[in-house]
Amino acid sequence: MPVIAYKCPSCGSGMVFDVETGTLSCHSCGRQDNIEHISDPLTQHVFAEEDEAQEYHCTSCGAVIMTDAKTSATSCSFCGSAVVLGDRLTGKLAPVKIIPFSVSKEQAMKAFRKWCRRGTLTPRGFMSANRIKGITGMYVPFWLYDLHNEVEVHGSGTKVSIYRSGEYEYTKTDYFQIYRKIGLNYTKVPIDAAEKMNDELMDKLEPFAYERLESFKTPYLAGYVAERYSYNDEELLPRAKDKIYEYINGYINSTTTAYSSVSYADVQIDTVIARADYVLLPVWVIHYDYKQSKYTFAMNGQTGKVVGKPPISKAKVAAWFAGVSAISFLAMQLLTFWMIGGTTW
Repeated sequence: MPVIAYKCPSCGSGMVFDVETGTLSCHSCGRQDNIEHISDPLTQHVFAEEDEAQEYHCTSCGAVIMTDAKTSATSCSFCGSAVVLGDRLTGKLAPVKIIPFSVSKEQAMKAFRKWCRRGTLTPRGFMSANRIKGITGMYVPFWLYDLHNEVEVHGSGTKVSIYRSGEYEYTKTDYFQIYRKIGLNYTKVPIDAAEKMNDELMDKLEPFAYERLESFKTPYLAGYVAERYSYNDEELLPRAKDKIYEYINGYINSTTTAYSSVSYADVQIDTVIARADYVLLPVWVIHYDYKQSKYTFAMNGQTGKVVGKPPISKAKVAAWFAGVSAISFLAMQLLTFWMIGGTTW
């Protein structure tokens, strides 16, 4: 099976992508190579697509590398060499674009600990103890959709006006039929395509700076784990439609603000894919243990944004509510004192 590993031309050690310099770097001798000047083996070979677990051999130590069918980059568990599984990245499985990591592992660990300390309602031990079980830099597969939407709306609206005549005040209500025909385009709508990734976490990691998308080259994967998509663009289209629905609904409402009230009898939305690009986006996945429970957090590998649900301290929540209640009680007492005309303290 084809395994791609990048060996340092100077000392023979394994090379990995370095976020600080944006180069393929050797940690042994310090050599740094511009990725744009490195020929990509995937442009020179055509591999068969496989859909089952395969056996690969590490090019450094010869050990067997077993992976599931969705992994396209990993490391050898025996010698630690970074390897890219070439047959998982060609043909229909080849990403179009990639956003390289901008946050290093050390920066990710530091930022995560800082984020934990900000949790005002998390248990004290969770914030202070070093309970990180593992942190993995992973390129997660996403589909970026350009979606064209034809929207047709039927409904009714009212306009209410109030006027006076003499001593009387009158309210007038006019009724209108509403019809809207709207064309809306949304570009680069991201939907994660890896079955093993939590969709809610991935959605909360947004936004990514898509202007920094680079043409895909395998050296960017060296030293990281990469997954290939589990679902194609047609299979994930319903999720993309759901994601843009609130924006479409908001736009429809923005066209009817002249009315006092609006009700929609029928809203038809016809969505088609104008373009769908398979891309890899950088994510740090952090596994954390606390009191025999496991927690998973994710960090945007480009911006450093952290998402996840930490444990909540019942004692801190109770103290918080007690404090709020005390402040509310004091405010009511002051308001009552002022209303009955009390003197200033």
